[in-house]
Amino acid sequence: MERIVFLERKSVDARVRRPEFAHEWVEFAESTQGEAVERLRGATVAIMNKIALREEELKQLPDLKLIAVAATGTDRIDLGYCSRHRVAVTNVRGYAATSLSEHVLMLVLALRRNLIGFREDVRRGLWGQSKQFCLLTHEIHDLKGSTFGVVGYGALGRATAELARATGMRVLVGEHKGAAEVREGRTEFDELLRESDVVSLHAPLTEETRRMIGAREFGLMKRGALLINTARGLLVDESALAEALRAGRIAGAGIDVLSNEPPRDANPLLDLTLPNLVVTPHVAWASREAMQSLADQLVDNIEAFFRGQPVNLVTSSE
Repeated sequence: MERIVFLERKSVDARVRRPEFAHEWVEFAESTQGEAVERLRGATVAIMNKIALREEELKQLPDLKLIAVAATGTDRIDLGYCSRHRVAVTNVRGYAATSLSEHVLMLVLALRRNLIGFREDVRRGLWGQSKQFCLLTHEIHDLKGSTFGVVGYGALGRATAELARATGMRVLVGEHKGAAEVREGRTEFDELLRESDVVSLHAPLTEETRRMIGAREFGLMKRGALLINTARGLLVDESALAEALRAGRIAGAGIDVLSNEPPRDANPLLDLTLPNLVVTPHVAWASREAMQSLADQLVDNIEAFFRGQPVNLVTSSE
């Protein structure tokens, strides 16, 4: 009988059905990194979200057959070790395409229309002091006719690009940073930064993408451009972003992810109180509909694996 251990049940606020095969199901609302190995002893299936399973942990878990990640990102899993020791890894894909793309659009609109600045001015009573019917204290820009640059063109990047096109924006799809050749339909990375009014990040976190946006990249962007990051915090040099915002090097940023989550220690972005910076707490993916889709796909993956059917397998080459 398979033993399935869900380390972080509280991270999925949805109904999670039980697989349709004989199994023992054990779940923990939350788990710390230090509790993971002991709780997974004897498990053949581990369900996790943000707990790291590196070689140090995995070599203590010889019974594991499958790691079912309740998310898309697998950067916390040692995929090389899993491949060498025949431990399958699955993830959930595309479940947040609507939720995340709408969140990106919300951030872009809030920044292009200076929502936070106007809200603060009204709160401070400046509208009541105006000599005309409106209060024009901040610039307002339309989305239609502007350029939207997408970095990372998987399911989430594609969904966001589709929504951007629906608003009348011109969409550029970025080539990999430093690529020797530019594929048809793609835009060279630096050119995308120079041309875009909005740069939206949707790339996975790898050694190649870590801090792919830093001081050099901000120097290439338009002064009126926005940076949107709903992917991974470590794609961006946060200190460089904070300095670019303070110096007015770019017009604003919408950030849903940070380098350390939750941000218990100091973070340069959280120290800023600027109307052109919007930080949300990693919730772009988390609509009710998206979470139920995640939960359903998670169990679909487990069932398909044990039936020997096609499944969302992740390999070390991805």
